[in-house]
Amino acid sequence: MENKDYMKTWKKGSMRIGMPTNLLAAATSFIPVIWLCTTYDCWPDPAVVLAAWGLVAISFGAFYIVEPVSYYAALGMTGTYLSFLSGNIGNMRVPCAALALEVTDSEPGTIQAEVASTMAICGSIITNLIFTTLAAIIGSTVVAVLPEFIVTGLTKYAGAAIFGGTFGNFALKQPKVAVFALGIPILLKVTINPSAWIVIVASVFGSLGISRVFYNMDKKKSSGSVNF
Repeated sequence: MENKDYMKTWKKGSMRIGMPTNLLAAATSFIPVIWLCTTYDCWPDPAVVLAAWGLVAISFGAFYIVEPVSYYAALGMTGTYLSFLSGNIGNMRVPCAALALEVTDSEPGTIQAEVASTMAICGSIITNLIFTTLAAIIGSTVVAVLPEFIVTGLTKYAGAAIFGGTFGNFALKQPKVAVFALGIPILLKVTINPSAWIVIVASVFGSLGISRVFYNMDKKKSSGSVNF
């Protein structure tokens, strides 16, 4: 079988398992709420529910599009299903998948990249479960004996450090794109200072647009034509 045939078979199996599993997880997440409302007869007013959902959608609705698009290159299809089912996408799944692609020298979009990222994400999920369980059991005891500056660093800067490391990893591969990927949010924040979701949308799709421009410029050099 050729690479494209392997990829077709892989994606077909991934969708067959991934779609119903994620939909089932979404549906079963309502069980505790339904049980609570049924047991204590405390059904909320539908208008209140819709209003609350509207506030959440306004605040986080952009992530419904931004996160799958921006993370797909590193996660792949199967990794996307796994990551959105398990959570901790930006601070755990993406760095692990990106590192797996780097050490295996895998090109995004290939069957090798799909397998490498999937195995890395599966490993991160298992490791995450083990250490999350340990943290829940003994975490508070460990944190209590740590110096205050370490606790402050862990709570305030751990996420930023992970994202910074991931950005640096990709910046080494695409330095020209990295300049714009970092410049767009900085420019927005120091000029008009919009909402966080606007900065994220502009940064993600702006970076994709710049990447497309550089891609077409490279094609022009090799073929003598360019299409935007």
